[in-house]
Amino acid sequence: MPSNADRSPAAVTSLLRAWRGGDVRAGDRLMEILYRELHDLAHARLARESPGATLQTTALIHESWLRLVDQRAVQWRDRGHFLALAATMMRRVLVDRARARKAGKRGAGERAITLTDSTAAGSDDAADVLDVDRALGRLAAAYPRQARVVELRFFGGLELTEIGAVLGVTERTVKRDWAFARAWLARELDASRDG
Repeated sequence: MPSNADRSPAAVTSLLRAWRGGDVRAGDRLMEILYRELHDLAHARLARESPGATLQTTALIHESWLRLVDQRAVQWRDRGHFLALAATMMRRVLVDRARARKAGKRGAGERAITLTDSTAAGSDDAADVLDVDRALGRLAAAYPRQARVVELRFFGGLELTEIGAVLGVTERTVKRDWAFARAWLARELDASRDG
């Protein structure tokens, strides 16, 4: 079990840099130290999934970790930067899974489930994840920081103060960005349902 000293921002930053430099043991140690936080991120995100979702918290953590391992070129700044990238990887895993589920359903001849169907919320969230991902891409093109706030909050489960630290802005700015982005995305998602 990692000690509090092992979890200190300086210790985590040092391990991130060592890992980037090729020290495999530093990567293993990071996984030990940050596993609980990654678990909490994954659990928070999966709690929003429909009851029939097949991806488990541990699987999401491990798939995200494997994608993080490939990020050797990243100039790790600190724990928050790492968790922000972990949130991005979790988003990609969830979007890839949703695309595969949706493609499988189309391939099996089942009807596509839309967000306006009364059964959508309880039976399949693939459409939700994909619609949010597409809308988030449009938001990022026009408002990159606000899109990053949504990604960190929706896919990463980070608190507003943590998001502020990652983005280098005040919590007040994050609150404004979050409110703006939620309203913008709601409008976009409503328009895509109606269109």
